[in-house]
Amino acid sequence: DFVEALRAVVGAPNVSTATAVREQHGHDESMHPCAPPDVVVWPQAVGQVQELAALCHRCRVPMVPFGTGTGLEGGVNAVQGGVCFDLSRMDAIAELSLEDFSVTVEPGVTRKALNKHLRGTGLWFPVDPGADASLCGMAATGASGTNAVRYGTMRPNVLNLRVVLPDGRLLHTAGPGRQPRKRAAGYDLTSLFVGSEGTLGFLTQATLRLHPLPEATAVTIASFPSVGAAVACTVQVLQAAVPVARIEFLDEVMADACSRFSGMGLPVAATLLLELHGSQRSLAEQQQQTEEIVRQNGGSGLAWAEGQEEREQLWSMRHNAWYAALALRPGCQGYSTDVCVPISRLPEVVVETKQDLQASNITGPMVGHVGDGNFHCILIFNSQDPEEAQRIHAFTQRLGRRALAAGGTCTGEHGVGLGKRALLQEELGPEGLDTLRSIKAALDPHNLMNPGKVL
Repeated sequence: DFVEALRAVVGAPNVSTATAVREQHGHDESMHPCAPPDVVVWPQAVGQVQELAALCHRCRVPMVPFGTGTGLEGGVNAVQGGVCFDLSRMDAIAELSLEDFSVTVEPGVTRKALNKHLRGTGLWFPVDPGADASLCGMAATGASGTNAVRYGTMRPNVLNLRVVLPDGRLLHTAGPGRQPRKRAAGYDLTSLFVGSEGTLGFLTQATLRLHPLPEATAVTIASFPSVGAAVACTVQVLQAAVPVARIEFLDEVMADACSRFSGMGLPVAATLLLELHGSQRSLAEQQQQTEEIVRQNGGSGLAWAEGQEEREQLWSMRHNAWYAALALRPGCQGYSTDVCVPISRLPEVVVETKQDLQASNITGPMVGHVGDGNFHCILIFNSQDPEEAQRIHAFTQRLGRRALAAGGTCTGEHGVGLGKRALLQEELGPEGLDTLRSIKAALDPHNLMNPGKVL
């Protein structure tokens, strides 16, 4: 019996076929309907992952990796059933090197757990998608978030990955135990697996690049007469080489929702949140420069929050944008879009998207990591109303195509998952997609790893 064979590898307490457990592992935070696996396993060590994968491979059973389930594109939905590998119990933090600015983590280690572990070292891991996601899950989706404008996305911050391939073999993408700051040795296998969304293998360990904590931090919030003015300000701040760490945009609908949800009393206007990192001395200069650029673009209301409590209050307001948006229509569901365009095209794309939202009669406050040209519409809709759900779907397809027409991408950080496969085809073209299929066929010829996603 196949389930008995799984139990023989990890022990009976680490295998479940209970309906509630399977359903809990059959969906993430997206609007895709739950697709439960047939069985859930909790491996405790990499050797067990290898044995389980080899077993599934022999029996031709689909495999789906699961971290924290905080994804936004249906990446964990077991659309062909099979075995869900919940890797949350593999949670070792190893090989922390303060001199090399690196650390090695297993998939059960979340972003917040790592930064808690690093407390007192003067180092931190800055990639912050909002959710307290698994770091290996963040690598699997190519996640980023508010700090990417200064510190990059997951891709440049992953130095090596230990991957269990679909047949159970073990691959170290940069070679076993290696963590050079740069390398020009052969194809970049690490980058291949970052953003692979569980379709090529299990990420069972990641070696990450750490960064020094800034000596001083200041945050400000500014209101603008229009979306165009806020985005123009962003471009000028970046052009002036102000070393901004985060630059977040809220449209007037989102600013109002966040303000009410968090009790902050913001003006109902296009809004930017800016965070600067540096030394005490350089910060004063940067603040002055930023203030001038904000004023030139008609911005107002600059007060700098330098104390930790004030700063945390501002960012918790921003990180609660999802819940603030849901509060606009209680009892409704949310879906976050995720396009990214060249910054020069951002104002027109944002303005066209706002017009489209109004014309389509859709509640969709906008929030964005504008330093990267990446923005989200948080679409609030009644999932029980087929007509409204259809309008939402049509809007997201138009938005994806609008981003592609502007030289951008259909997903900046959430991934392709189930919902953006057609857009990926348009984005890469037939040759690009054929190349992806060839890679998939080479590593997973029986299409057992997270089938139905990306391709």
